[in-house]
Amino acid sequence: MASWNSIPLQVLYEAVGWLGFISWALAGYPQIILNFRRKSVVGLNFDFELLNLTKHSSYLIYNASLYFSSAIQKQYLQKYGFEQMIPVAANDVAFSTHAFILTLIVLCQIASYERGTQRFSKYAVGIVCVVWFCVAVCFFIALPNHSWLWVISIFNSIQVCMTFIKYFPQALMNFMRKSTDGFSIGAILLDFSGGVFNYSQMAVQSIDQGSWVNFSGNIGKVLISLVSIFYDSVFMLQHYVLYCGKKGVISDKLREPLISQIPRDEQMKGSVSVKSRDEEEEV
Repeated sequence: MASWNSIPLQVLYEAVGWLGFISWALAGYPQIILNFRRKSVVGLNFDFELLNLTKHSSYLIYNASLYFSSAIQKQYLQKYGFEQMIPVAANDVAFSTHAFILTLIVLCQIASYERGTQRFSKYAVGIVCVVWFCVAVCFFIALPNHSWLWVISIFNSIQVCMTFIKYFPQALMNFMRKSTDGFSIGAILLDFSGGVFNYSQMAVQSIDQGSWVNFSGNIGKVLISLVSIFYDSVFMLQHYVLYCGKKGVISDKLREPLISQIPRDEQMKGSVSVKSRDEEEEV
């Protein structure tokens, strides 16, 4: 396997990689904190999280397999050349593991907190079932010849496809509500930064090696960065320009009204009466 030609570029590669990891790792927390404070997941699209779980689990399998398995590394080098470097770094494995765990936490919040009438759509559930059925078929096809690089490339393709489609339900929901209320913009800003750092890391490696093969050899990582940057830009446009400051008004098709506040008792001379107040929606 090839070695680094420039120590400064190697240091920059590691630094940018871990900055990307930190940005993407922290990106999972703002939504979790927002859900915890509101005790509600209204405004967060459930399909987004379900597809996200499939995406992160596929990405974890791909990264861990290519980083830890010497057999798969050998197959990679045989295909792309022994002068190339393995395009998966330790921060990629750490990020995908961490992201998988955080997505599970959000799904637990969806099961526990107030969610109105929001549900997982049959389309998202169907997509997930088809994906994992195809994975099982591909595994048994690869088993006789031990074509493990081909198998993990399937996982790489899956996580790219999930990245392409997972953001759309949330973007559409924001458009229908004319609001980003309930969806954390802090997560989007960190996700955007992670995409930029992730792409930059691959560029640094290519500059050092004088070759762009690592982009084609790990096209999934490239597309994830570019798709994340694109959709994050859409979410920032929605939050800061199109629906700036607008609270979510969701129709009955999306959820039921939030917690109604019960009026306080007011004391009157010689008796206690209860005054009704208009129901207020808690944000």
